[in-house]
Amino acid sequence: MSKPVGPYTPLVRAGDTLYVSGQLGLLDGALVEGIDAQVRQAVANIAALLDAEGATLSNVVKTTVLLDSIDDYAAMNTAYTESFGDHRPARAAFAVDALPLGGMVEIEAVAYVG
Repeated sequence: MSKPVGPYTPLVRAGDTLYVSGQLGLLDGALVEGIDAQVRQAVANIAALLDAEGATLSNVVKTTVLLDSIDDYAAMNTAYTESFGDHRPARAAFAVDALPLGGMVEIEAVAYVG
């Protein structure tokens, strides 16, 4: 699990809901290479944070995906779908001007554990 790159808490529990702050494709403090790898790593980072709270990706009810280029939308969808398997949380995805550390994608999640 990577440490936060800013002054925030990576995961907050509010009752039966877990809020996972946006995760970059960081492994051992460095971005992995390429959109496919960054999506998969961001989801893996979310999974690790959820695991620490006794939850899994199947508990995720909503994600938000930020892309530094909308041109990566199709590739993101492929890696995202493979990472989540058959589970399909509600999702928003949009392009932004830039992401921290030069990331190509950032993903945040909300999970319900009630």
